[in-house]
Amino acid sequence: MILIQDVSKVYSLESGDFYALKNNNVHIKKGEFVAVMGPSGSGKSTLLQLIGGLDQPTSGNMTVDGIRLNNLTEKERTLFRRTRVGFVFQNYQLLPMMTVAENIALSLSANKASKADIHKRVQQLLKDVNLEGKENQFPSQLSGGQQQRVAIARALAMKPKLILADEPTGNLDQKNGKDILQLLSKLNKEEQITIVMVTHDQQAAAAAERMIVIRDGEIVKDRRKGVVGNESMAGSLA
Repeated sequence: MILIQDVSKVYSLESGDFYALKNNNVHIKKGEFVAVMGPSGSGKSTLLQLIGGLDQPTSGNMTVDGIRLNNLTEKERTLFRRTRVGFVFQNYQLLPMMTVAENIALSLSANKASKADIHKRVQQLLKDVNLEGKENQFPSQLSGGQQQRVAIARALAMKPKLILADEPTGNLDQKNGKDILQLLSKLNKEEQITIVMVTHDQQAAAAAERMIVIRDGEIVKDRRKGVVGNESMAGSLA
């Protein structure tokens, strides 16, 4: 699903070049649930942005779902994001002037789905995330946990094979955070959706079957749950 080969991301600053990522190699298989951890500024969110086609590496190759992201034009990368990847963010990023149903339907509308198909898909997604009857409410009328469920439903609208979640429980209390992790785990197990989740929370990371740790732009640990001694230093393929 995801193949990262010798990938670096360098930002040119007045003080000199800053390496957000340094020559990293990662192989994530279809259907894996991976947590990416590391201190603030370690490069974990940069890695997520590169996987999602939101940014391009300075060097190295990025292949996601069989598509070489390095070779795409901006228009092609936009289409890639819209149709193949679902994004879930810490602050939900729902449009406040739109209803729940309208927020969920954004990508469907952008891809010119029919009104009947949009209605059917939105209703199914509301059922999947336990928000039936909330379609005409606005984000401000929902709790944080409910807003994140809307964001997950929106991410699922185009039936992506990959979900990228950036601190999805960061703004939630313990109960709502646990509920969101259970929902992501269910999607991973039942729908075989590949999930890559950036988190600073050890309890959230425990929901994943694999943990990657980044420090100073380099992968320093890559470990699967329940496998003793399966740790790889930066530069090796998992």
